[in-house]
Amino acid sequence: MDYLLEVEDKAAYLASTHYIDWQHPLILAKVEELFAGCDTELEKIKAAFTFVRDSIPHSGDIQSHKITHTASEALAEGEGVCYVKSMLLAALLRSQGIAAGLCYQRLARANDHIIHALNGIYLSDMQKWVRVDARGNLPGKEAEFYVDAPDKEQLVFIIRPEMDEVDYPTIYAEPPMVTTKVLEENTDCAEVLKCKLPAQL
Repeated sequence: MDYLLEVEDKAAYLASTHYIDWQHPLILAKVEELFAGCDTELEKIKAAFTFVRDSIPHSGDIQSHKITHTASEALAEGEGVCYVKSMLLAALLRSQGIAAGLCYQRLARANDHIIHALNGIYLSDMQKWVRVDARGNLPGKEAEFYVDAPDKEQLVFIIRPEMDEVDYPTIYAEPPMVTTKVLEENTDCAEVLKCKLPAQL
């Protein structure tokens, strides 16, 4: 896929912001631990990806009613939906000077469509953007980042155009309002996941 950058200035994909708040003390403490022993950019991407995928469960997978809103909240509470998990992965990488943004897919469910979040990461050695999905694996659906083949894409969801699913090509520096508004305006994560997720960007 040919990706489109929301903002041409790559500095936007390194910034600490309200949602991707990598300068928060909790995140700074975590990165010191997480990247100890990581010598290369690819090793850091792998460590961050694996941590967010496996150690920060998707709130829906654990039947949680809690809503987290920012990268630091997801870290503090130890959970988040895909919108917030993607913020956390971006925050961890940005703290290391690795440009990272947010990508989205439109997925079909039984009676509707929902917007799913993942990440775009810039590989400086290859001078290209790649996508990873740290949502958390599902039965028969496993996402991965390969240090020895970093441009090999293995996401949780494969788009089915015949079901009106969409891979959006834009890599966002900040999460679109449609994805943050639903978190800010609701208090029950289970209800949000059941019937309040946006259907399109």
